[in-house]
Amino acid sequence: MEPKSLTIDAARSAVQQRTASAISLTESFYARIQNDDPKIGAYLTLCKERALAKAAEIDTLAEKGERLPLLGGVPVAIKDVMVTKGVRTTAGSKILGNYIPPYDCTAVARLEAAGAIVLGKLNCDEFAMGSSNENSAWKPVHNPRDLSRVPGGSSGGAAAAVAADMAVAALGSDTGGSIRQPASFCGVVGLMPTYGRVSRYGLIAFASSLDHIGPLTKTVRDAATVLGVIAGRDPMDSTSAEVPVPDYVTELEKPVHGLKIGVAKEYFGEGLDTEVRKSVEAAIQKLADLGCEIVEVSLPHTKYAIPTYYIVATAEASANLARFDGVRYGFRAPEARTLSAMYRCTRDLGFGAEVKRRIMLGTYALSAGYYDAYYLKAQRVRTLLTRDFEEAFKKVDAIVTPTSPTPAFKLGEKVDDPLAMYLADIYTVTADLAGIPGISVPCGETREKLPIGLQILGKHFDEATILRVAHAYEQAA
Repeated sequence: MEPKSLTIDAARSAVQQRTASAISLTESFYARIQNDDPKIGAYLTLCKERALAKAAEIDTLAEKGERLPLLGGVPVAIKDVMVTKGVRTTAGSKILGNYIPPYDCTAVARLEAAGAIVLGKLNCDEFAMGSSNENSAWKPVHNPRDLSRVPGGSSGGAAAAVAADMAVAALGSDTGGSIRQPASFCGVVGLMPTYGRVSRYGLIAFASSLDHIGPLTKTVRDAATVLGVIAGRDPMDSTSAEVPVPDYVTELEKPVHGLKIGVAKEYFGEGLDTEVRKSVEAAIQKLADLGCEIVEVSLPHTKYAIPTYYIVATAEASANLARFDGVRYGFRAPEARTLSAMYRCTRDLGFGAEVKRRIMLGTYALSAGYYDAYYLKAQRVRTLLTRDFEEAFKKVDAIVTPTSPTPAFKLGEKVDDPLAMYLADIYTVTADLAGIPGISVPCGETREKLPIGLQILGKHFDEATILRVAHAYEQAA
């Protein structure tokens, strides 16, 4: 069975009906990875032995005529910021170049418990810090739609693997847009759940109050299926919420007629590419044609989102990355003669330029005399951004925006201009700061055949509604 355009339902059905075995399906994906990934760079580590052992387990169930679990026999891949027992996990960094975790991330364990076959670990910006996947310590990722362009970041490997048919689905992480923006750039679906909907246990932390785990898939239905598997309370993560998990796939079929869809003028201003604007406005019209009521809303504090995000995120990164010191695990500088020299050399050699930049920004924002001026003020503005959404959601059921102000840009185009790179996240960071769910779904292409994404944002723990709107749009378009 060929990996091309394979969905979760198609893969599972083939294995269930024994028109393909899980082992042969897994082997066909590894053949595709071997053939196509050298020019894309999506994978960092493959775990073939683990994958084939799981595939054999699934084939045994199918041979007995037993009903397969939801993801039975489905080949998936994992962003390399989620720990995997016995499989190298680097977070895209040299400082964890040889780290072999002793346990599995909860989201990964839940995928495998549902029958998924983990093919390997996916390339990403180092410690998930980046918008282009050029900050990986190992190699950049190339966009499968145009190899001269970035796939987006930091989950660029995940989006590229799904877009290039090197995995049916992938798990990514989103701290400021790192699932939705690469999904937009690569022409796939990317879902960021509400903060607390999916356990972060086993996710290597970048910014603990902003990090989310979510799926990248080929269809909205596949995203709903994966979310249903990984969502729910986890006693290992105190921030995971005790909120019932609905049947997202069943919810997809509910009509969207009569839903109120908000359009925020702040997301259609200066800097928005003309072709992106045109595609997103056409998508909004399509939702109106489906019977949705389009309502203008205002999110007045949006202009403060980027500075707020880059203070909060870097401050938390500064605290979280203090653990990588060469003492407990990971890389240690070999030539240092004193403890302080060992700390300095380890972190200097182990971390890349962008990670160092963010650690220094965060340490500065948290330092004596600056804490109130920067970090405390940023937290107050974060509250205002959250209130903007709460007020808007009193009038509407969901809000639609562009996912990114531009289509995928050229490799190297923004790498020497950190501010230009940070501004690529302008439409996505607000949802992370507010903790609300968001999904990016393809809504067209530019003249150069580059994908464009439509972002749909929802109320806290109302992933069902944004999935329903995304699914209705996907089917109509």
